Formats: sequence, structure tokens, C-alpha cells
Amino acid sequence: MGYVPRLKEKYKSEIVSKLKEEFKYSSVMQVPKLEKIAINQGAGEAISDKKFLESSLEEMSIITGQKAVPTKARKSISNFKLREGMNIGLRVTLRGIKMYEFLDRLTSVSLPRVRDFRGINPKSFDGRGNYTLGIKEQIVFPEINIDKVSKMHGMDITFVTSADTDKEAKALLTELGLPFKK
Repeated sequence: MGYVPRLKEKYKSEIVSKLKEEFKYSSVMQVPKLEKIAINQGAGEAISDKKFLESSLEEMSIITGQKAVPTKARKSISNFKLREGMNIGLRVTLRGIKMYEFLDRLTSVSLPRVRDFRGINPKSFDGRGNYTLGIKEQIVFPEINIDKVSKMHGMDITFVTSADTDKEAKALLTELGLPFKK
């Protein structure tokens, strides 16, 4: 058949039945699933330093295993020396195998490398079953060579689920391995 990521296999074999039992779903199709992971990074420094955006794009592509796309300013703001159409950030949307692989690396390797890590905040749900996690430094990812990093910058990682409530989404993400604070 082909390669199946570890977390996808775990979802199908263990998590679906556990969540179906816990939330009393009548069908397996009602069980929430992780639809995509969207990673965003603001690169405001790119206005004055063009090399910053290039290095950020390269680092984001290395971290995710997928090419990052620059985001453009929608309107001009003179106080920030910003013109409409300038590159001011970057984003990546992961689905399928790359999504599960990224989540596996994030939970098992990268998050434990965060200094003074005691778990992630369980209050960052949006009310519709999506969770956003902020990371302050890109060097927590083992793919990044610390010697080549010119500036520290963070990123926002959004987990988009098909869950209707935050409680269902939290149960799903906990089962997938995200370490929430107690």
C-alpha cells in the first residue's frame, strides 16, 4: 500500500474508538479529525532587511518539509514604512502525510526542547475546535542549524480540526500527543 505515518495509524486504530465511546457518537464519521496545520510567521523586519525574508523562507521550508509562501501587505501604512504588496510574512499549510509527520516531530522532539517547558496552554482554543500555539524561537526544531541563524523569530502553529466544540478538539489533540498543562 505505501507509507502510513505513525500518528495516522494511531488515530485510525485507537483514537477513533476512544473518542466515539467518550462523546457517544452514533457513527465513526462524527469523530473529529485533524484537517490541517497552518504555520504563520510575521516577518516585519523584511521591510528593511530583504535577506531576513529569504532566510526565514528557507528555515520554514526546512522545518515543515514543504515550500513556504510569502504573504503580502493588503494596505499601505506610512508609519510602518509599509507599502501595499510588500512581503511581510510567510505561511505554510500542511495536510495529509506531511501534517502527521510534522505533528509527530513537534510533540516528540521540538516541544521538549523548549526552555522551562511545562506543557502548552489549554486556553488557546477559538471556540470552533481550532487550537493555536505560539513558539518564540525557531531553534527548538532540530532541523535548524544554530550556527546559520541570524535572528531569532517565532511562529504561530494552528491546528484546524473538524470538531464542533473546544472540548472535543482538546480530547482529540491530547490523544494525538499534544502535552497540555493540567
